[in-house]
Amino acid sequence: MPDVHGVLIIARNGDRTEFYQDPYTYEPSYTESTPLGAVESHQLGCYLRSTYLNPSSPSHIQGIRADLVQNDQVLVHAKAGGEGTAVFDSAIAVLQGLFPPNSGNLIHLANGTEIVTPLGGYQYIPVEMAPSNVDRALESWTECPAFEQHIKSVYASEGFRETVKSSRPFFGAVRDYVFGRSTALENAWNIYDFINAQLTHNQTYAYRLPPTFIEQAHGYANYHENAIFSDKETGGIGNIAGRTILNTILHTLQRITFDEDPLRLLLLETSYQPFISLFHMLELVNEHPQLAAIPNHASALAFEILRGPPPELREFLRIKFKNGTNDEFQTYPVFGHQGDIAVTEFLYRLENFAISSQKQWESACGIHSGYFGIASATESMNMLFAAFSVFLLLGVFVLSWFKRRRDTYVPVREVHVVSNEKGRLLP
Repeated sequence: MPDVHGVLIIARNGDRTEFYQDPYTYEPSYTESTPLGAVESHQLGCYLRSTYLNPSSPSHIQGIRADLVQNDQVLVHAKAGGEGTAVFDSAIAVLQGLFPPNSGNLIHLANGTEIVTPLGGYQYIPVEMAPSNVDRALESWTECPAFEQHIKSVYASEGFRETVKSSRPFFGAVRDYVFGRSTALENAWNIYDFINAQLTHNQTYAYRLPPTFIEQAHGYANYHENAIFSDKETGGIGNIAGRTILNTILHTLQRITFDEDPLRLLLLETSYQPFISLFHMLELVNEHPQLAAIPNHASALAFEILRGPPPELREFLRIKFKNGTNDEFQTYPVFGHQGDIAVTEFLYRLENFAISSQKQWESACGIHSGYFGIASATESMNMLFAAFSVFLLLGVFVLSWFKRRRDTYVPVREVHVVSNEKGRLLP
């Protein structure tokens, strides 16, 4: 049986409050995690621990330390934009399940005192975050003109117009249960998210909502989000959520497989959008159309790096998906394979579609840099203020220099030469 030498986990955040997204730009609103969401993510962390950190598990990661975290073996990234608050909280909850408090997490001071970290040995694991306008890996679809055009194209497509017609009875009937929200297919995500949040947290609402409404809302939201976050072409703009996160995946695979790096576990805590794009890019939806949908809260997509016994020297990749807390990991072969895929083939198939830099993201989004390479209005204003500050300081310096010259100026007394022969100066 092949050994697991490393695992990459993409996890969706747990439950949170209602989350509105603009149907035409996907500009996000504020949301925050709930106690239910923390429990869901903690359960996921416990599941991942029993799967990958338990020495008796067939998927145990070789060489990883399970009792006390070794920080050079574990890397955690969490999305900052959009649902960032809930995503960060979910990352912490997953880590609490992965590496629970351990009384051995202590030090001995010079005076002989033994100090255990708070909460009975809580393990502090760094979580890397960056604003979406700095690091586009985990939220690449906002402020992207080409993606906004893609949304318009989806709404104008024949398939979407046909679905609009067939969905009119539902959106007409649901109007009384969404309290003034737009009841159009374009707003399907927000309709579903509102109903789902109310059904989860508002008992009065749950008693009033007619049967099948949540299922119908979920179905139309799945259709909507799958159309928006996919593309006929692997490198198309509709797959931008997958193309940007793909760079981190490929880079980590190379670190673990070829670089003799101590890294063994990568956790990417994010929202639902990259899942949909990746399912299309990996061609999973061809054999499993049920994956063309919004993954449940606390879902996880795992990339297991496997190495067989000698004489096999190559590393292989096994893809597994767990849809929410009530599901188990299921194996999904990619690109039409019947089993695991060689890491080298996986890299070769996808490396040209990964977006690895801000410049590549701007190119994909159709953002053209202006003067001095400035690409956005914010950057333009920052540059303007910087230039103004430079000129202001230069002006102050010049005025100060003239003032010093004036203060040190001594008038020269006028003299007259009376005679060249006498050669004396007279006042």
